Amino acid sequence: MSLETAVRSVGAADVGPDHTLTPLPAHWRSLARALVHQVRTRPRQVAMVDSTGVSLTYGATFMRALALGRALSRELGPEPYVGVMLPPTVPAAVVNIALTLMGKIPINLNYTASQTLLNASIEQAKIARVLTSHRVLDKFKLQTKGTLLLEEMPKKVTILDKARAATIAKVVPIAALGAVLPGLRNDQLDDTATIIFTSGSTGDPKGVVLSNRNILSNIHAIDTHLHLHPSEVVLGVLPLFHSMGFTVTLWTVLCLGKTSVFHFNPLDARIIGTLCQTHKVSLLIGTPTFMRAYLSRCAPEQFATTNRVILGAEKLKPGLANEIRETLGIEPLEGYGCTELSPVVSVNVDHERTTPDGRSVPGNRIGTVGMPLPGTSVRTVDPETGDVLPRGTEGLVEVKGPQVMVGYLDRPDATAKAIRDGWYSTGDLGMLDADGFLTITDRLSRFSKIGGEMVPHLGVESAIMQAAGVDETCLAVTSLPDVKRGERLVVLYTDLHAPPDEIYQRLTAGPLPKLWIPSAEAFVQVEALPVLGTGKLDLRQLRQIARERLDA
Repeated sequence: MSLETAVRSVGAADVGPDHTLTPLPAHWRSLARALVHQVRTRPRQVAMVDSTGVSLTYGATFMRALALGRALSRELGPEPYVGVMLPPTVPAAVVNIALTLMGKIPINLNYTASQTLLNASIEQAKIARVLTSHRVLDKFKLQTKGTLLLEEMPKKVTILDKARAATIAKVVPIAALGAVLPGLRNDQLDDTATIIFTSGSTGDPKGVVLSNRNILSNIHAIDTHLHLHPSEVVLGVLPLFHSMGFTVTLWTVLCLGKTSVFHFNPLDARIIGTLCQTHKVSLLIGTPTFMRAYLSRCAPEQFATTNRVILGAEKLKPGLANEIRETLGIEPLEGYGCTELSPVVSVNVDHERTTPDGRSVPGNRIGTVGMPLPGTSVRTVDPETGDVLPRGTEGLVEVKGPQVMVGYLDRPDATAKAIRDGWYSTGDLGMLDADGFLTITDRLSRFSKIGGEMVPHLGVESAIMQAAGVDETCLAVTSLPDVKRGERLVVLYTDLHAPPDEIYQRLTAGPLPKLWIPSAEAFVQVEALPVLGTGKLDLRQLRQIARERLDA
């Protein structure tokens, strides 16, 4: 059975006509080729705009990428991997396209990470050149080897480069493009499309190798699952070093002929509100943290054309969901994914879906992250034994499908540990209900072993928030080593509306097991919780702050 069709297995959630993924379009052999077909189909349609005022049609995007690619070919060496350290903007998108058309593999690097983590990523991929800008280097106080500055590239693009680009874009037939563009020369689905490094929130970053098949299958499944509109306009604020930014707000848009609206800072709420209103954004993809900022600083009418809000990376709290409904008149949709899964696994939708036994049900089930995408199998297994668990039983979430990564870069040991018999172990705990909707309950790594018992951080966080009478995310639980009990819990918080002793007393009077209750001295107030550039909680920094504050 081909990877483009549904993967069948016992306990999987992809049973029924709604869950079969049709074969990829015949011309989708690579991201480059899928883009070229859109360029030739809709050359005058706007492909991308950004907050600096730049707006490019599909035809103009292609020509700029061709001209830039020609200039870059004179600057770059033979190495296949090229680092890109640019925020989500039109130039960043053009750079990624140019490298892809050249047959190079763009690796978007995390400019919000520490110098140490950035260096680790560059060394692992043996990157010789990094394309970035003065602004990025100055703002984030970073250094890269083999730096190639974007500001210097325009003067390196010659008149001949532009003329050649125009000729290729308008005259050369698609079938003959492989003769002049390495990215379309013998392009295959299993060729590497990119490498995305994990955030390093719990350890050193690992390079996730994603093929054209991985990303194109995910794009095809997203389109089938969400029923994207022909004239969809997508907000592109997620960084391109994040798999959601790379796959969805960049390549899904380009391969399906939609429009992206880019802005470099996802928390610039006022600018983003203006962009949504000006460019009539219809699909907003982000995190609850980002959405909370938009609601507090933007006028509701700025989202008048936005008909879908898809949120992920962190749990959507009921209070925020209600505020979105009441303020914008939109039912927020939660989704779930992992870098290693290209990234989308499941998402709620605003139309009916078919259950495994053939019944039609509303596609949005509040509290879940939706049904798996077509062609995606999901199951839960016992974390200790690996035994497949029945529906409704919490266990370790495993995923199988064409979006499962090729593997970790030069890490066969880590790859073998993460993928067994085609099933990728997400490290998340969750359960599938009878209709196939997935609920994520916690991250396996967000547990502490205290006195021999596994204590879930998410469960402790929920109990503290309930005891404090708060709904929004204002705290996070981490752990530090403890001589007597193995580990001890530490709570970092911004504002609990009550002193820690009082919260502690409320917890001890409640149903929470005593072993799970952090001491009053373990509550540490901070100005803000540390988050990664993707909007996820920075678990490594969280633990570091706890260690420094409690040691002091």
